Amino acid sequence: MSLHVERVGSGEPLLLIHGWGMHGGVWDSVAEILAEDFSVHIVDLPGYGYSEPQEVTTLDSIVDELSSSFAEPLTVCGWSLGGQVAIHWAAREPDKVQRLILVTSTPCFAERPDWACGMAGDVLEKFAAELEQNHAATLRRFLALQLRGSENERELLVMMRERLFSRGQPDMETLHGGLGILRDADLRGELQHIRQPTLAIAGERDKLTLPQASHYLAQTMPAARVVEIAGSAHAPFLSHPDLFVDQIKKFLHERI
Repeated sequence: MSLHVERVGSGEPLLLIHGWGMHGGVWDSVAEILAEDFSVHIVDLPGYGYSEPQEVTTLDSIVDELSSSFAEPLTVCGWSLGGQVAIHWAAREPDKVQRLILVTSTPCFAERPDWACGMAGDVLEKFAAELEQNHAATLRRFLALQLRGSENERELLVMMRERLFSRGQPDMETLHGGLGILRDADLRGELQHIRQPTLAIAGERDKLTLPQASHYLAQTMPAARVVEIAGSAHAPFLSHPDLFVDQIKKFLHERI
């Protein structure tokens, strides 16, 4: 299969990876601004937007597809689930991923006995069950969770709901596979081996992936630091696009 990738701008390559239930169009607010300095690649992951689904959705299968689609080393910016994809890719192929930007992401999305920063397992199971009954309503509810508490919450929710199905309906098996990744993946053991320069961007008001998870990334990864955006929830690139872009540009213009 071939992934749908949009490219804009010129300069060093920067790949933007969206989160669960969305598509590359979620980055529209910041892609054009980033393109002033970088060659921005906006991908629809398999089964989302204009990309065809895979037979099975796992972190390895997604990374396989991304790796075969991008020949040159690049900076990878992943949001939420996209951040977990980026972490796994960087650990697996350090020569391909030069730098990482992890946006409101976490090494372990689900709660564990030794991990209090995650979502309760029964909540994820409820999402999976509700997908079968009404996937559109379930995805809209997930959007509301992502934006809860953010500055301009109402306006952002209207915007996100307009974009949600603007590239068609996501593949149902892909949605279930993505929830499986969120439920089962625990990447904490990979973090100490990821030596690429990393910027973790947290939302101060994020209720979905707590800011503590981003701080954990910065404390555990050898070359990582964290920036927490005040007033933002789970989508700082939507609620605070100028500050979000400034942080990325500052990070990427540093010498490695």
